[in-house]
Amino acid sequence: MKVTPTSIPSVLIIEPKVFGDTRGFFFESFNQRDFNQATGLDVNFVQDNHSRSSKGVLRGLHYQIQQPQGKLVRVVRGSIFDVTVDLRKSSPTFGQWVGMELNEDNHCQLWIPPGFAHGFYVLSDSADFLYKTTDYYAPEFECSLIWNDPTIGIEWPLNTQPIISAKDVQGKKLADAEVFA
Repeated sequence: MKVTPTSIPSVLIIEPKVFGDTRGFFFESFNQRDFNQATGLDVNFVQDNHSRSSKGVLRGLHYQIQQPQGKLVRVVRGSIFDVTVDLRKSSPTFGQWVGMELNEDNHCQLWIPPGFAHGFYVLSDSADFLYKTTDYYAPEFECSLIWNDPTIGIEWPLNTQPIISAKDVQGKKLADAEVFA
């Protein structure tokens, strides 16, 4: 596997070794030993999640202020624009964002450490999105940043007005959000 830091060095792009031929392809989507060795991290994943979303759906930007979750995210069908925002007040990259396309063809994964908000926008007709988390989902601690906060300035590749849940419409601007120390 190849690991590449993004412009926020603790957010990592993970590229697996994919073996393909005329029959299709094979790759290990996760191997704890290899992940730890390649990233230098020692994380324990406790939950796997799978979501399917239609074209134009924008989910996020979500985080848990207590029981913060590290996430290892990937797309198994379709294509998304994945975004993470640094919410660690003590970080030199506080309030900055990283975005990249994840899709069924590039097989890339993104490691998002605890202390970040996360969201994505669906580019294809639909997308199946899988992610591992380092802590359990705790709805009582879930927070949401508004997707279009001009202070953050995320450059979403929107073709139309995004489809957003009622919960996500209530997301807070960075200036009003609860953040990490």
